[in-house]
Amino acid sequence: MKQKSQELSLDRTGTGHRVCIKKLNGGRHFISRATGIGFTPGALVVVLQNYKVGPLIVYLRDTQVAIGRGEARKIIVGKEPTLCRI
Repeated sequence: MKQKSQELSLDRTGTGHRVCIKKLNGGRHFISRATGIGFTPGALVVVLQNYKVGPLIVYLRDTQVAIGRGEARKIIVGKEPTLCRI
């Protein structure tokens, strides 16, 4: 699947970057769980820790969240944090 140049999956985002969620790829179960945690299109995410192995730690909606690399791969983000809802 080819992605737009300004979009990438959350697992490829570096520590310290502020990104905006664009869309969620996956089945109903994943989307339901992710949106329940707060991963919704338009939400601002700050990557607190991404060592490229193991889980990512992100700041989302005033909460630190650890998310597995496989799930982070299904979250597509854009690098325009000014367009995000907080």
